[in-house]
Amino acid sequence: MIKGSAGIVTTQIYHHPDALVLESGDVLPSLSLAYETYGRLNRKKSNAILVCHALSGDAHAAGFHPGDEKPGWWDPVIGPGKALDTDRYHVICSNIIGGCKGSTGPSSINPATRKPFGAAFPVITIRDMVNAQKILIGHLGIGRLYAVAGGSMGGMQALQWTVSYPDAVKKAIVIAATGYSTPQQIAFNEVGRKAILSDPHWKGGDYYGQEDLPAHGLALARMVGHITYLSNESMYEKFGRALQSRDRVGFDFSTEFAVESYLHHQGDTFTKRFDANSYLYITKAIDYFDLTEGGSLIKGLAGAKAAFLVVSVSSDWLYPPYQSGEIVSALAANEREVHYCEIRSNYGHDAFLLESGQLNYLMGRFLSRTVVGDVMDREVRTIEEGTTIAVTARRMITAGVNHLPVLSQNGHLAGIVTSWDIAKAVASNYLWLDEIMSRTVVTTTPSEPIEAAAKKMEEHSISALPVIDDEQRVVGLITSDALTTLVGRGS
Repeated sequence: MIKGSAGIVTTQIYHHPDALVLESGDVLPSLSLAYETYGRLNRKKSNAILVCHALSGDAHAAGFHPGDEKPGWWDPVIGPGKALDTDRYHVICSNIIGGCKGSTGPSSINPATRKPFGAAFPVITIRDMVNAQKILIGHLGIGRLYAVAGGSMGGMQALQWTVSYPDAVKKAIVIAATGYSTPQQIAFNEVGRKAILSDPHWKGGDYYGQEDLPAHGLALARMVGHITYLSNESMYEKFGRALQSRDRVGFDFSTEFAVESYLHHQGDTFTKRFDANSYLYITKAIDYFDLTEGGSLIKGLAGAKAAFLVVSVSSDWLYPPYQSGEIVSALAANEREVHYCEIRSNYGHDAFLLESGQLNYLMGRFLSRTVVGDVMDREVRTIEEGTTIAVTARRMITAGVNHLPVLSQNGHLAGIVTSWDIAKAVASNYLWLDEIMSRTVVTTTPSEPIEAAAKKMEEHSISALPVIDDEQRVVGLITSDALTTLVGRGS
Protein backbone atom coordinates (compact mmCIF):
# COMPACT_ATOMS: atom_id res chain seq x y z
CA MET A 1 0.00 0.00 0.00
CA ILE A 2 1.29 3.45 -0.94
CA LYS A 3 2.12 5.68 2.02
CA GLY A 4 -0.60 8.24 2.58
CA SER A 5 -3.22 6.14 0.81
CA ALA A 6 -6.84 6.01 1.95
CA GLY A 7 -6.40 2.22 1.91
CA ILE A 8 -8.69 -0.49 0.63
CA VAL A 9 -12.15 0.89 -0.12
CA THR A 10 -15.44 -0.41 -1.46
CA THR A 11 -18.17 1.31 -3.42
CA GLN A 12 -21.52 1.42 -1.64
CA ILE A 13 -24.98 1.86 -3.15
CA TYR A 14 -27.80 3.87 -1.62
CA HIS A 15 -31.24 3.02 -3.02
CA HIS A 16 -33.59 5.96 -2.61
CA PRO A 17 -37.18 4.75 -2.93
CA ASP A 18 -38.84 8.11 -3.57
CA ALA A 19 -39.15 10.04 -6.80
CA LEU A 20 -36.80 12.83 -7.83
CA VAL A 21 -38.40 15.71 -9.72
CA LEU A 22 -35.93 17.01 -12.28
CA GLU A 23 -35.34 20.56 -13.44
CA SER A 24 -37.02 19.72 -16.75
CA GLY A 25 -40.19 18.70 -14.93
CA ASP A 26 -39.65 15.01 -15.68
CA VAL A 27 -39.50 12.56 -12.79
CA LEU A 28 -37.16 9.74 -11.88
CA PRO A 29 -39.41 7.31 -9.99
CA SER A 30 -36.52 6.18 -7.79
CA LEU A 31 -32.76 6.31 -7.87
CA SER A 32 -29.60 4.54 -6.82
CA LEU A 33 -26.46 6.43 -5.85
CA ALA A 34 -23.03 4.82 -5.83
CA TYR A 35 -20.63 6.38 -3.35
CA GLU A 36 -17.41 5.87 -1.39
CA THR A 37 -16.23 7.38 1.88
CA TYR A 38 -12.77 7.90 3.33
CA GLY A 39 -11.98 8.86 6.91
CA ARG A 40 -14.37 8.96 9.84
CA LEU A 41 -17.34 11.22 10.44
CA ASN A 42 -16.95 12.99 13.77
CA ARG A 43 -19.61 13.06 16.48
CA LYS A 44 -20.91 16.47 15.46
CA LYS A 45 -20.95 15.35 11.81
CA SER A 46 -19.19 18.60 11.00
CA ASN A 47 -16.11 17.32 9.15
CA ALA A 48 -17.68 15.97 5.94
CA ILE A 49 -16.24 17.01 2.58
CA LEU A 50 -18.06 16.13 -0.62
CA VAL A 51 -15.88 15.57 -3.69
CA CYS A 52 -17.61 15.99 -7.05
CA HIS A 53 -16.20 14.27 -10.11
CA ALA A 54 -15.76 15.45 -13.69
CA LEU A 55 -17.39 14.14 -16.87
CA SER A 56 -15.76 10.71 -17.04
CA GLY A 57 -15.15 10.24 -13.30
CA ASP A 58 -16.92 8.06 -10.78
CA ALA A 59 -17.31 7.46 -7.05
CA HIS A 60 -13.85 5.87 -6.74
CA ALA A 61 -11.89 9.01 -5.91
CA ALA A 62 -9.19 7.55 -3.64
CA GLY A 63 -7.67 4.40 -2.21
CA PHE A 64 -7.66 1.01 -3.87
CA HIS A 65 -10.32 -1.50 -4.72
CA PRO A 66 -9.20 -5.06 -3.90
CA GLY A 67 -6.83 -6.24 -6.63
CA ASP A 68 -6.40 -2.79 -8.20
CA GLU A 69 -2.97 -1.59 -9.26
CA LYS A 70 -4.06 2.04 -9.63
CA PRO A 71 -5.83 4.12 -6.98
CA GLY A 72 -8.87 6.38 -7.36
CA TRP A 73 -8.85 9.32 -9.73
CA TRP A 74 -8.04 12.01 -7.08
CA ASP A 75 -5.89 9.87 -4.79
CA PRO A 76 -3.01 12.40 -4.85
CA VAL A 77 -5.03 14.83 -2.72
CA ILE A 78 -7.15 12.44 -0.60
CA GLY A 79 -5.61 10.49 2.26
CA PRO A 80 -3.70 10.87 5.53
CA GLY A 81 -1.64 14.06 5.53
CA LYS A 82 -2.93 15.25 2.15
CA ALA A 83 -5.13 18.27 1.46
CA LEU A 84 -8.29 16.23 2.02
CA ASP A 85 -6.78 14.68 5.13
CA THR A 86 -8.67 11.51 6.05
CA ASP A 87 -7.28 11.75 9.58
CA ARG A 88 -9.29 14.98 9.96
CA TYR A 89 -12.09 14.86 7.40
CA HIS A 90 -14.78 12.46 6.30
CA VAL A 91 -14.53 12.55 2.52
CA ILE A 92 -17.46 11.45 0.35
CA CYS A 93 -17.60 10.97 -3.41
CA SER A 94 -20.67 9.81 -5.31
CA ASN A 95 -21.23 8.87 -8.92
CA ILE A 96 -23.55 11.42 -10.53
CA ILE A 97 -27.01 10.49 -11.78
CA GLY A 98 -26.82 9.99 -15.52
CA GLY A 99 -23.49 8.22 -15.07
CA CYS A 100 -22.66 4.58 -15.69
CA LYS A 101 -20.72 3.59 -12.58
CA GLY A 102 -23.46 2.54 -10.17
CA SER A 103 -25.80 5.52 -9.99
CA THR A 104 -29.06 5.66 -11.92
CA GLY A 105 -28.43 6.48 -15.56
CA PRO A 106 -29.40 5.51 -19.13
CA SER A 107 -28.07 1.96 -18.67
CA SER A 108 -30.19 1.43 -15.52
CA ILE A 109 -33.39 -0.59 -15.63
CA ASN A 110 -36.52 1.45 -16.25
CA PRO A 111 -39.08 0.14 -13.72
CA ALA A 112 -41.88 0.87 -16.20
CA THR A 113 -40.46 -1.35 -18.95
CA ARG A 114 -38.01 -3.56 -17.03
CA LYS A 115 -35.48 -2.76 -19.75
CA PRO A 116 -32.59 -0.28 -19.76
CA PHE A 117 -33.75 3.33 -20.07
CA GLY A 118 -31.57 4.09 -23.06
CA ALA A 119 -32.69 7.32 -24.73
CA ALA A 120 -35.90 7.23 -22.65
CA PHE A 121 -33.86 8.42 -19.69
CA PRO A 122 -34.86 12.01 -18.90
CA VAL A 123 -32.47 14.85 -19.64
CA ILE A 124 -30.64 15.97 -16.50
CA THR A 125 -28.81 19.09 -15.36
CA ILE A 126 -26.01 19.93 -12.96
CA ARG A 127 -28.70 21.08 -10.52
CA ASP A 128 -30.33 17.63 -10.72
CA MET A 129 -26.99 16.00 -9.94
CA VAL A 130 -26.59 18.20 -6.88
CA ASN A 131 -30.16 17.54 -5.72
CA ALA A 132 -29.43 13.82 -5.85
CA GLN A 133 -26.22 14.33 -3.88
CA LYS A 134 -28.19 16.29 -1.28
CA ILE A 135 -30.45 13.26 -0.85
CA LEU A 136 -27.39 11.08 -0.24
CA ILE A 137 -25.89 13.55 2.24
CA GLY A 138 -29.20 13.61 4.12
CA HIS A 139 -29.25 9.81 4.17
CA LEU A 140 -25.80 9.88 5.78
CA GLY A 141 -27.15 12.17 8.49
CA ILE A 142 -25.08 15.19 7.51
CA GLY A 143 -26.82 18.55 7.79
CA ARG A 144 -23.98 20.79 6.68
CA LEU A 145 -20.90 20.00 4.64
CA TYR A 146 -17.59 21.35 5.86
CA ALA A 147 -16.64 21.69 2.21
CA VAL A 148 -17.56 20.68 -1.31
CA ALA A 149 -14.77 20.39 -3.88
CA GLY A 150 -14.32 19.53 -7.52
CA GLY A 151 -12.58 20.27 -10.78
CA SER A 152 -14.08 20.85 -14.24
CA MET A 153 -17.69 19.59 -14.11
CA GLY A 154 -17.00 18.82 -10.45
CA GLY A 155 -16.30 22.52 -9.93
CA MET A 156 -19.64 23.34 -11.54
CA GLN A 157 -21.34 21.04 -9.06
CA ALA A 158 -19.50 22.72 -6.19
CA LEU A 159 -20.76 26.12 -7.38
CA GLN A 160 -24.27 24.75 -7.79
CA TRP A 161 -24.20 23.46 -4.21
CA THR A 162 -23.49 26.95 -2.89
CA VAL A 163 -26.43 28.35 -4.86
CA SER A 164 -28.96 25.56 -4.36
CA TYR A 165 -28.10 24.89 -0.69
CA PRO A 166 -26.28 27.96 0.66
CA ASP A 167 -26.80 26.99 4.31
CA ALA A 168 -25.52 23.45 3.75
CA VAL A 169 -21.98 24.36 2.61
CA LYS A 170 -19.31 26.05 4.70
CA LYS A 171 -16.49 26.09 2.14
CA ALA A 172 -16.30 25.50 -1.60
CA ILE A 173 -13.31 24.62 -3.77
CA VAL A 174 -13.85 25.32 -7.46
CA ILE A 175 -11.04 24.25 -9.80
CA ALA A 176 -10.77 24.82 -13.58
CA ALA A 177 -14.47 25.50 -13.91
CA THR A 178 -16.94 28.15 -15.03
CA GLY A 179 -20.17 29.79 -13.92
CA TYR A 180 -21.77 29.08 -17.30
CA SER A 181 -20.94 27.12 -20.45
CA THR A 182 -19.75 29.21 -23.38
CA PRO A 183 -20.67 28.66 -27.05
CA GLN A 184 -17.21 27.20 -27.74
CA GLN A 185 -17.56 24.69 -24.90
CA ILE A 186 -21.04 23.72 -26.11
CA ALA A 187 -19.67 23.35 -29.65
CA PHE A 188 -17.00 20.84 -28.64
CA ASN A 189 -19.60 18.81 -26.72
CA GLU A 190 -21.93 18.82 -29.72
CA VAL A 191 -19.22 17.40 -31.98
CA GLY A 192 -18.72 14.56 -29.51
CA ARG A 193 -22.44 13.86 -29.31
CA LYS A 194 -22.77 13.94 -33.09
CA ALA A 195 -20.05 11.32 -33.38
CA ILE A 196 -22.06 9.00 -31.12
CA LEU A 197 -25.44 9.71 -32.71
CA SER A 198 -23.96 9.07 -36.17
CA ASP A 199 -22.66 5.64 -35.20
CA PRO A 200 -25.03 3.08 -36.80
CA HIS A 201 -24.66 0.88 -33.73
CA TRP A 202 -26.17 3.56 -31.47
CA LYS A 203 -29.63 2.43 -32.63
CA GLY A 204 -31.50 5.31 -31.09
CA GLY A 205 -29.90 4.59 -27.72
CA ASP A 206 -31.32 1.06 -27.55
CA TYR A 207 -28.08 -0.89 -27.96
CA TYR A 208 -27.80 -2.59 -24.56
CA GLY A 209 -27.34 -6.34 -24.75
CA GLN A 210 -26.27 -6.12 -28.39
CA GLU A 211 -23.00 -7.52 -29.66
CA ASP A 212 -22.18 -4.35 -31.57
CA LEU A 213 -21.99 -1.19 -29.46
CA PRO A 214 -21.49 2.42 -30.61
CA ALA A 215 -17.81 2.16 -29.68
CA HIS A 216 -16.57 3.95 -32.78
CA GLY A 217 -18.69 7.03 -32.12
CA LEU A 218 -17.81 7.08 -28.42
CA ALA A 219 -14.10 6.75 -29.21
CA LEU A 220 -14.29 9.72 -31.58
CA ALA A 221 -16.14 11.75 -28.94
CA ARG A 222 -13.43 10.95 -26.42
CA MET A 223 -10.68 11.88 -28.88
CA VAL A 224 -12.24 15.30 -29.48
CA GLY A 225 -12.81 15.83 -25.76
CA HIS A 226 -9.33 14.71 -24.81
CA ILE A 227 -7.73 17.27 -27.12
CA THR A 228 -9.48 20.03 -25.17
CA TYR A 229 -8.11 18.66 -21.88
CA LEU A 230 -4.51 19.09 -22.98
CA SER A 231 -2.45 22.13 -23.93
CA ASN A 232 -0.29 22.70 -26.98
CA GLU A 233 2.74 22.86 -24.69
CA SER A 234 2.02 19.50 -23.06
CA MET A 235 1.33 17.81 -26.40
CA TYR A 236 4.50 19.22 -27.91
CA GLU A 237 6.55 18.15 -24.88
CA LYS A 238 5.11 14.64 -24.91
CA PHE A 239 4.92 13.97 -28.65
CA GLY A 240 6.41 16.79 -30.67
CA ARG A 241 6.23 15.74 -34.29
CA ALA A 242 7.52 12.26 -33.57
CA LEU A 243 6.38 9.43 -35.82
CA GLN A 244 4.88 6.23 -34.49
CA SER A 245 6.85 3.07 -35.33
CA ARG A 246 8.37 4.45 -38.53
CA ASP A 247 11.30 6.58 -39.67
CA ARG A 248 9.62 8.69 -42.35
CA VAL A 249 6.17 9.83 -43.42
CA GLY A 250 4.29 7.57 -45.80
CA PHE A 251 2.32 10.18 -47.69
CA ASP A 252 -0.94 8.36 -46.94
CA PHE A 253 -3.80 8.51 -44.41
CA SER A 254 -2.54 5.90 -41.99
CA THR A 255 -1.78 6.67 -38.36
CA GLU A 256 1.70 8.13 -38.58
CA PHE A 257 2.28 10.62 -35.77
CA ALA A 258 2.70 9.58 -32.15
CA VAL A 259 0.00 12.01 -31.08
CA GLU A 260 -2.45 10.31 -33.46
CA SER A 261 -1.68 6.92 -31.97
CA TYR A 262 -2.11 8.36 -28.48
CA LEU A 263 -5.56 9.74 -29.31
CA HIS A 264 -6.66 6.43 -30.81
CA HIS A 265 -5.51 4.67 -27.66
CA GLN A 266 -7.39 7.13 -25.45
CA GLY A 267 -10.56 6.66 -27.47
CA ASP A 268 -10.38 2.86 -27.55
CA THR A 269 -9.61 2.61 -23.83
CA PHE A 270 -12.49 4.91 -22.97
CA THR A 271 -15.04 2.71 -24.74
CA LYS A 272 -14.18 -0.15 -22.41
CA ARG A 273 -15.13 1.78 -19.27
CA PHE A 274 -17.83 4.25 -20.27
CA ASP A 275 -21.32 4.23 -21.72
CA ALA A 276 -22.11 6.18 -24.89
CA ASN A 277 -25.56 7.28 -23.66
CA SER A 278 -24.07 8.57 -20.40
CA TYR A 279 -21.66 10.66 -22.47
CA LEU A 280 -24.61 12.20 -24.31
CA TYR A 281 -26.53 13.03 -21.16
CA ILE A 282 -23.61 14.36 -19.14
CA THR A 283 -22.29 16.64 -21.88
CA LYS A 284 -25.82 17.99 -22.36
CA ALA A 285 -26.01 18.75 -18.63
CA ILE A 286 -22.74 20.68 -18.93
CA ASP A 287 -24.14 22.65 -21.88
CA TYR A 288 -27.20 23.65 -19.86
CA PHE A 289 -25.11 24.85 -16.92
CA ASP A 290 -25.66 28.57 -16.41
CA LEU A 291 -25.66 30.18 -12.98
CA THR A 292 -26.18 33.68 -14.32
CA GLU A 293 -29.44 35.46 -13.56
CA GLY A 294 -30.56 37.77 -16.31
CA GLY A 295 -27.09 37.41 -17.78
CA SER A 296 -25.45 38.46 -14.50
CA LEU A 297 -23.21 36.08 -12.58
CA ILE A 298 -23.23 38.58 -9.71
CA LYS A 299 -26.98 38.12 -9.34
CA GLY A 300 -26.71 34.38 -9.86
CA LEU A 301 -24.23 33.95 -7.00
CA ALA A 302 -25.85 36.52 -4.70
CA GLY A 303 -27.34 33.88 -2.40
CA ALA A 304 -24.11 31.93 -1.84
CA LYS A 305 -22.82 32.05 1.73
CA ALA A 306 -19.77 29.77 1.62
CA ALA A 307 -16.12 30.77 1.69
CA PHE A 308 -14.56 30.04 -1.70
CA LEU A 309 -11.25 28.89 -3.10
CA VAL A 310 -11.23 29.36 -6.88
CA VAL A 311 -8.32 27.87 -8.83
CA SER A 312 -7.59 28.22 -12.53
CA VAL A 313 -4.86 26.76 -14.75
CA SER A 314 -2.62 29.03 -16.82
CA SER A 315 -2.64 26.76 -19.90
CA ASP A 316 -6.31 25.69 -19.71
CA TRP A 317 -8.03 26.78 -22.92
CA LEU A 318 -11.21 24.74 -22.34
CA TYR A 319 -12.10 26.60 -19.12
CA PRO A 320 -9.61 29.50 -19.32
CA PRO A 321 -8.55 31.58 -16.32
CA TYR A 322 -10.77 34.51 -17.29
CA GLN A 323 -13.83 32.38 -16.48
CA SER A 324 -12.50 31.70 -12.99
CA GLY A 325 -11.86 35.42 -12.75
CA GLU A 326 -15.53 36.08 -13.51
CA ILE A 327 -16.53 33.82 -10.64
CA VAL A 328 -14.14 35.60 -8.29
CA SER A 329 -15.37 39.04 -9.37
CA ALA A 330 -19.01 38.03 -8.89
CA LEU A 331 -18.33 36.66 -5.41
CA ALA A 332 -16.32 39.73 -4.46
CA ALA A 333 -19.15 41.97 -5.67
CA ASN A 334 -21.42 40.07 -3.30
CA GLU A 335 -18.86 40.55 -0.49
CA ARG A 336 -18.28 36.83 -0.14
CA GLU A 337 -14.99 35.48 1.18
CA VAL A 338 -13.06 34.30 -1.87
CA HIS A 339 -9.45 33.27 -2.45
CA TYR A 340 -8.07 32.94 -5.97
CA CYS A 341 -4.99 31.34 -7.45
CA GLU A 342 -3.88 30.59 -10.99
CA ILE A 343 -1.80 27.41 -11.14
CA ARG A 344 1.20 27.70 -13.43
CA SER A 345 1.14 24.49 -15.43
CA ASN A 346 1.65 23.20 -18.97
CA TYR A 347 -0.79 20.32 -18.47
CA GLY A 348 -3.83 22.28 -19.66
CA HIS A 349 -7.25 21.49 -18.26
CA ASP A 350 -6.01 18.13 -16.93
CA ALA A 351 -3.85 19.99 -14.39
CA PHE A 352 -6.68 19.69 -11.86
CA LEU A 353 -5.89 15.97 -11.82
CA LEU A 354 -2.12 16.16 -12.23
CA GLU A 355 -0.76 19.14 -10.30
CA SER A 356 -1.05 17.44 -6.92
CA GLY A 357 1.73 19.46 -5.31
CA GLN A 358 0.19 22.85 -5.97
CA LEU A 359 -3.32 21.61 -5.22
CA ASN A 360 -2.35 20.02 -1.90
CA TYR A 361 -0.75 23.27 -0.82
CA LEU A 362 -3.63 25.53 -1.89
CA MET A 363 -6.46 23.29 -0.74
CA GLY A 364 -4.76 22.33 2.51
CA ARG A 365 -4.22 25.96 3.51
CA PHE A 366 -7.76 26.92 2.58
CA LEU A 367 -9.42 24.07 4.46
CA SER A 368 -7.33 24.48 7.60
CA ARG A 369 -7.75 28.27 7.65
CA THR A 370 -9.73 29.16 10.78
CA VAL A 371 -11.91 32.25 10.93
CA VAL A 372 -13.77 33.94 13.78
CA GLY A 373 -17.03 32.25 12.79
CA ASP A 374 -15.46 28.85 13.47
CA VAL A 375 -14.79 29.53 17.16
CA MET A 376 -17.05 32.37 18.27
CA ASP A 377 -19.76 31.95 20.87
CA ARG A 378 -23.01 32.20 18.93
CA GLU A 379 -25.26 32.23 21.99
CA VAL A 380 -23.99 35.60 23.09
CA ARG A 381 -25.74 37.41 25.99
CA THR A 382 -26.46 41.11 25.49
CA ILE A 383 -27.89 44.05 27.47
CA GLU A 384 -29.94 47.04 26.35
CA GLU A 385 -29.12 50.72 26.65
CA GLY A 386 -30.82 52.48 29.55
CA THR A 387 -30.44 49.50 31.91
CA THR A 388 -29.32 49.95 35.52
CA ILE A 389 -25.95 48.81 36.83
CA ALA A 390 -27.69 46.39 39.19
CA VAL A 391 -29.62 44.65 36.41
CA THR A 392 -26.48 44.48 34.27
CA ALA A 393 -24.49 42.93 37.12
CA ARG A 394 -27.19 40.31 37.78
CA ARG A 395 -27.28 39.37 34.09
CA MET A 396 -23.50 38.89 34.05
CA ILE A 397 -23.59 36.74 37.16
CA THR A 398 -26.53 34.66 35.93
CA ALA A 399 -24.96 34.10 32.49
CA GLY A 400 -21.48 33.55 33.91
CA VAL A 401 -19.86 36.02 31.51
CA ASN A 402 -17.45 38.93 31.84
CA HIS A 403 -18.54 40.87 28.74
CA LEU A 404 -21.93 42.10 27.58
CA PRO A 405 -22.43 43.85 24.23
CA VAL A 406 -24.83 46.76 24.66
CA LEU A 407 -27.61 47.07 22.07
CA SER A 408 -29.50 50.16 20.97
CA GLN A 409 -33.29 50.18 20.69
CA ASN A 410 -33.09 49.08 17.05
CA GLY A 411 -30.86 46.14 17.97
CA HIS A 412 -27.57 47.54 16.68
CA LEU A 413 -24.33 47.43 18.65
CA ALA A 414 -24.05 50.58 20.79
CA GLY A 415 -21.22 49.66 23.13
CA ILE A 416 -19.80 47.04 25.47
CA VAL A 417 -19.54 46.63 29.23
CA THR A 418 -17.21 44.37 31.24
CA SER A 419 -17.22 43.03 34.78
CA TRP A 420 -14.34 45.41 35.49
CA ASP A 421 -16.58 48.32 34.42
CA ILE A 422 -19.26 47.09 36.83
CA ALA A 423 -16.78 46.91 39.70
CA LYS A 424 -15.63 50.49 39.06
CA ALA A 425 -19.26 51.64 38.78
CA VAL A 426 -20.16 50.19 42.15
CA ALA A 427 -17.11 51.83 43.74
CA SER A 428 -18.07 55.18 42.21
CA ASN A 429 -21.81 54.89 43.03
CA TYR A 430 -22.95 55.00 39.39
CA LEU A 431 -26.53 53.82 38.78
CA TRP A 432 -26.93 53.60 35.00
CA LEU A 433 -25.19 51.48 32.40
CA ASP A 434 -24.94 54.40 29.98
CA GLU A 435 -22.59 56.14 32.43
CA ILE A 436 -19.92 53.44 32.27
CA MET A 437 -20.17 51.46 29.05
CA SER A 438 -17.53 51.83 26.33
CA ARG A 439 -19.10 53.33 23.22
CA THR A 440 -16.02 52.95 21.03
CA VAL A 441 -16.07 49.22 20.38
CA VAL A 442 -13.47 47.18 18.51
CA THR A 443 -15.33 44.50 16.56
CA THR A 444 -14.70 41.61 14.23
CA THR A 445 -16.69 39.69 11.62
CA PRO A 446 -17.37 35.96 11.20
CA SER A 447 -15.11 35.77 8.14
CA GLU A 448 -12.10 37.49 9.69
CA PRO A 449 -9.10 35.19 10.34
CA ILE A 450 -8.57 34.43 14.01
CA GLU A 451 -5.01 35.77 13.71
CA ALA A 452 -6.42 39.19 12.83
CA ALA A 453 -8.88 39.06 15.72
CA ALA A 454 -6.11 38.10 18.15
CA LYS A 455 -3.98 40.99 16.88
CA LYS A 456 -6.84 43.43 17.53
CA MET A 457 -7.16 42.19 21.10
CA GLU A 458 -3.43 42.55 21.67
CA GLU A 459 -3.19 46.03 20.13
CA HIS A 460 -6.15 47.38 22.12
CA SER A 461 -5.44 45.41 25.33
CA ILE A 462 -8.93 43.91 25.39
CA SER A 463 -10.10 40.38 26.06
CA ALA A 464 -13.25 40.11 23.92
CA LEU A 465 -14.57 41.21 20.55
CA PRO A 466 -18.25 41.42 19.56
CA VAL A 467 -18.81 39.74 16.21
CA ILE A 468 -21.10 41.74 13.93
CA ASP A 469 -22.77 41.15 10.57
CA ASP A 470 -23.20 43.57 7.66
CA GLU A 471 -26.11 45.28 9.43
CA GLN A 472 -24.10 45.96 12.60
CA ARG A 473 -26.03 43.36 14.53
CA VAL A 474 -24.24 41.21 17.08
CA VAL A 475 -24.05 37.59 15.94
CA GLY A 476 -21.44 36.32 18.38
CA LEU A 477 -18.60 37.03 20.76
CA ILE A 478 -15.00 35.84 20.70
CA THR A 479 -12.79 36.00 23.78
CA SER A 480 -9.08 35.68 24.43
CA ASP A 481 -9.85 32.50 26.38
CA ALA A 482 -11.34 30.92 23.24
CA LEU A 483 -8.26 31.88 21.22
CA THR A 484 -5.94 30.50 23.91
CA THR A 485 -7.83 27.20 23.84
CA LEU A 486 -7.62 27.13 20.05
CA VAL A 487 -3.85 27.69 20.06
CA GLY A 488 -3.46 25.11 22.80
CA ARG A 489 -4.98 22.39 20.67
CA GLY A 490 -2.68 23.20 17.75
CA SER A 491 -5.23 24.40 15.22
